[in-house]
Amino acid sequence: MTMTDAEKVTDSVVKRRVYDDEKHVHFVTFSCYRRRRLLDSDRAKRIVIGHLGSKLAQRNGLCLGFVILPDHVHAMVWFPETRQLSPFMNEWKGQSSHVLKKLFRTDFPNYTSQFDESDPIWQARYYGFNIWSRKKVEEKLDYMHRNPVRAGLVERAVDWKWSSARWYIEMKTVGLPIRWPPGIEGGDDFNVDGLVEGSW
Repeated sequence: MTMTDAEKVTDSVVKRRVYDDEKHVHFVTFSCYRRRRLLDSDRAKRIVIGHLGSKLAQRNGLCLGFVILPDHVHAMVWFPETRQLSPFMNEWKGQSSHVLKKLFRTDFPNYTSQFDESDPIWQARYYGFNIWSRKKVEEKLDYMHRNPVRAGLVERAVDWKWSSARWYIEMKTVGLPIRWPPGIEGGDDFNVDGLVEGSW
């Protein structure tokens, strides 16, 4: 019996450990339950972006970039303190899930009637990747921003309204502030409190 791509992703998410003992940038990915296209509507995407911004603000965190696709989410975040990622992700996914369920019940009852009401919005857990170099930040940003193009949603990354690509390419607002942590703007190594980590 072979695994589907979604099952492989879920399996790797379950087995992969997320390290949050250093002030690294975190590239995170999580998917809608069973890869359903629960984020097709603009209102649903706005909810996810809104909660990303508010939860980061509560922890003085920064967003370096993001993209919201119909069935999954990518974001690159940083916190000034360690051990913030897991509680942040729990809050972001948990609270956005609650609001999204309310939206679906009121605005899309025909669509959600196809599923069990107890089904979650998000697949369990998330995939986390630690970054401590400018080169890797730029690589992951490019990967994120090209997702809508690879999915056939737009011809150019800048045309996808629900990502940070427009901020980087055209300096347009994208629903929340995009900022890099101190020490990573100038060189390739990520300088954390005076300690320079080796690049990937």
